[in-house]
Amino acid sequence: MQDIPVVIFCGGQGSRMRGGTLTKKELVEIGGRPIIWHVMRIFSAFGFNRFVLTLGYEAHQIKQYFLNYEALSRDFTIKVGAHNNQIAYHGREPHPEWRVSLVDTGLHTDKASRVARVAEFLDADRFFLTYGDGVGNINVRALLAFHEAHGRLGTMTAVQPRHYQYGTVDANAAGLVTDYQQYPALPYWINGGFMVFERALLDLIPPGDNAPLETRLMPELVARQQLMMYRHSGFWQSMDTLKDAMDLEEAWQRDAPWKVWE
Repeated sequence: MQDIPVVIFCGGQGSRMRGGTLTKKELVEIGGRPIIWHVMRIFSAFGFNRFVLTLGYEAHQIKQYFLNYEALSRDFTIKVGAHNNQIAYHGREPHPEWRVSLVDTGLHTDKASRVARVAEFLDADRFFLTYGDGVGNINVRALLAFHEAHGRLGTMTAVQPRHYQYGTVDANAAGLVTDYQQYPALPYWINGGFMVFERALLDLIPPGDNAPLETRLMPELVARQQLMMYRHSGFWQSMDTLKDAMDLEEAWQRDAPWKVWE
């Protein structure tokens, strides 16, 4: 297995969920586990177990979660009243050992600048980059093979979102409905995260805190003909609102469509 680091954005404010929960968005639970855990399990299922989390807003919440990870997710026996409390954990985590680097990349830093701030942890020829709130049944190995085959600096996983709020209607001139689709797939592709970049990408990120990923670095890659699109036609969904969280919880209870692990 190649030891390729997985960088996960965790520094944003999650403004579309604020007011509905005090929990950091990446820690909102789906099936009893934070959404970021699901993202990490997807990569781990394909053998990638080294993670770099770019922290910012409410960084302490994510730090506390991982500091208490074992106690929150496993049974244990604790000795109390002694000079040093001793804890014996029972059973094993259902995934391989993870190495998780939590890096405070600034409260208001733009995404590309956050990547630059974790450069010291990106010690392989390439790295994965994704968001801490989007899941899908992505074949990460196939994504990586596609990236390695084309030889350019970057690959983004592209998905066709569904219109989850309304149905669409087609009708003839007289008003007779000829087609109705509830929550149809929209006719365009969007960036679904699950990106792969060569480490040389870091040379294109200017110094400072104000280099955006989507509105500066991505267009520059496009202009240089250095960005490829990996089409994913399976399940994908981001969690931007509390309704999204409810939909993901329902999907998890129904058939867990992004559960690519055993």
